[in-house]
Amino acid sequence: MTVAFIVPLWADLLAVGIGATQGALFAAQFRDRRLDLLGVAIIGIATGLGGGFLRDILLSEVPAAFSNNWYVLVATAAALLGMLLERLISRLGVLVNVLDALTIGLFAAIGTTKALAAGLPAVPAVFLGALSAVGGSILRDLLLNRPIALMHVGSLYAIAAVVGSASLVGLLALGVPVFIAAIICVAITFGVRILAVLFNWSLPEQKAITTVPRIRRKPRSTKRGLEN
Repeated sequence: MTVAFIVPLWADLLAVGIGATQGALFAAQFRDRRLDLLGVAIIGIATGLGGGFLRDILLSEVPAAFSNNWYVLVATAAALLGMLLERLISRLGVLVNVLDALTIGLFAAIGTTKALAAGLPAVPAVFLGALSAVGGSILRDLLLNRPIALMHVGSLYAIAAVVGSASLVGLLALGVPVFIAAIICVAITFGVRILAVLFNWSLPEQKAITTVPRIRRKPRSTKRGLEN
């Protein structure tokens, strides 16, 4: 059985704080919604803790956020800070993107190894790892009653998480130690996400088939009898 990848508490709280800050920054842009402090805090908390909640609920475990007082406190403080310093933090776009990519990789590694440690097969473990990485963003968009950003062209959050989680499963199958495999997972997820931002990578947009090509039939040849 695979041993779950354990990160230091400060690193886990940092990832939660970054997610909560981004959730609050995103929510603060919707001026027409007239969100109060509590509303912004709830959206921030959901963004920072959502992926871990979904992961642990699907694994029938007590959410990790309830195992320590600091998770909810850090998520709430980060959400309020993100709202109050929206303009200042928005100017640090490059740094925020870098930290965000690192956070996605950490959540993907933790979720994937935790799923494998619980006895899940490879494919469900990859799915759960990716869900851990992007679950907070999904809950954020649902709370804001808007289309889920992960399903729009130009967002490779989920793809980066899937690639990283799949690489971790493959490395573990080859006998690579879990710590090294997790570090490589974080690095691959980070690299895919950053390259997608730099080079504007995206999946092709879906297009419906509007016309069905017709199969041309060869004309039948007719033979006429010759009269002698």
